[in-house]
Amino acid sequence: MTGNRQASWAFADAFVAEDDVLVRARARSHAAGVRAVSPGTGAALRLLAAAGDAKSVVEIGTGTGVSGVHLLRGMRRDGVLTTVDTEPDRQQLAREAYREAGFAGNRSRFICGPALDVLPRLTDGGYDLVFCDADRLEYLDYLDAALRLLRPGGLVCFEGAFAQGRALNAAHQDAEAVALRELMRAVRDSSLLAPVLLPTDDGLLCAVRHA
Repeated sequence: MTGNRQASWAFADAFVAEDDVLVRARARSHAAGVRAVSPGTGAALRLLAAAGDAKSVVEIGTGTGVSGVHLLRGMRRDGVLTTVDTEPDRQQLAREAYREAGFAGNRSRFICGPALDVLPRLTDGGYDLVFCDADRLEYLDYLDAALRLLRPGGLVCFEGAFAQGRALNAAHQDAEAVALRELMRAVRDSSLLAPVLLPTDDGLLCAVRHA
């Protein structure tokens, strides 16, 4: 990659500035050893939620609330974010971020548990957007769940599709890189989806479920 392209991508990723709420949430992520979505990825999620007039969103991987704040800011004012994580301490930090951002308690629903146990309990066709940022080895399973959960015209997004470049190079055969390549093929080749791979941060793979 040329230096000009790297500079362009870095500029684009930082184009939308984050406020103090997100800066503090990002600091909590760093302190907890949790990788938060980049500012550019967060802005993309906010845009996608707003463009889809999202009212019901599922987030797999709460983290400390950085992505959740972005999603909630893009959603309808009466929208509800259902966020799933295995770590209650992280979800408590996310609650703090949502409060600081001014969101009422009824704007979010926290479910603590493994995603593959929680997702089957959610309503078929009841969601406008599913955002996945958890165990990359389970992404294909999340895709299957998303196809069931999304309404026609709904959107699924996967964070970290590049795996720091490993998923883009067949020489890397570690389990995560292989799983992400399989995911990209499945999304690209599905007759049910209209996909795009956005080069924000570590890659944001998105697809709309056909009506």
